[in-house]
Amino acid sequence: MLKRAGILGLAVVLAGPVLAEGETAATVVATVNGTEITLGHMIALRESLPPQYQTLPDDVLFRGILDQLIQQETLKQATGDLSVRHSVTLENEQRGYISGVAIERVVAEAVTDEALQAAYDARFKDAAPQTEYNAAHILVETEEEAEKLKSDLAGGADFAELAKAHSTDTGSGAAGGDLGWFGLGVMVKPFEDAVVGATVGEVTGPIATDFGFHLILVKETRVAEQPTLDMVRDELAAEIENAAITAKIEELTQGATITREGEGLDPELLKNSSLID
Repeated sequence: MLKRAGILGLAVVLAGPVLAEGETAATVVATVNGTEITLGHMIALRESLPPQYQTLPDDVLFRGILDQLIQQETLKQATGDLSVRHSVTLENEQRGYISGVAIERVVAEAVTDEALQAAYDARFKDAAPQTEYNAAHILVETEEEAEKLKSDLAGGADFAELAKAHSTDTGSGAAGGDLGWFGLGVMVKPFEDAVVGATVGEVTGPIATDFGFHLILVKETRVAEQPTLDMVRDELAAEIENAAITAKIEELTQGATITREGEGLDPELLKNSSLID
């Protein structure tokens, strides 16, 4: 009995999954007519799957991915020569993917903690305190209508009620014209200038902008708190990324030998799909 149990146990072990022993991305998992499919191919495909597939049991996912890659390879081999359309599309996709890899590397080198801190210091370290404004407005189409509403306000009418009834800015109008707190650079220039020059609690206007005529009520002001690095990290990172990518592309294009033979062609040719059929 002991001998038989030992043999049975060995059989169970041998029938179980093959444990990892130094496998690499180059480990061959299947061969189709001499073309190898590797563990690296499988891992890359798994990472590209939608989230709902990522949660499948490992054995189910392994078998499904392996079968898919084998099926794709057999179809690829049976396809024969590609059409011009398919060939140039494949080249475009490869070009786009590899250029994306290049951009990822540029960004990884550029967006560092040191670069973020330097960008933060440059913007905020010696920056003067900024004022924020809490204001409301009534927007109408004509100056005459604005003057009439201003007269009503002088006679004791409620600003919020007039905004609800007359403002063409229906979003703020529903809230009594309230725009909340905002700083400089948010509003269009004539509106911003009027807000900055306004006396708190007094109605200013009419102020003409491309949107119409505004009556503005600045309710209160405050000194804005300086944001922390974490608060503006994403914004600064985006600026650093864009600058680094632009600089890298300029460096590479200036160092490359580039000719533009197609600049004399008729732009209408882009619509001629028959050229790649």
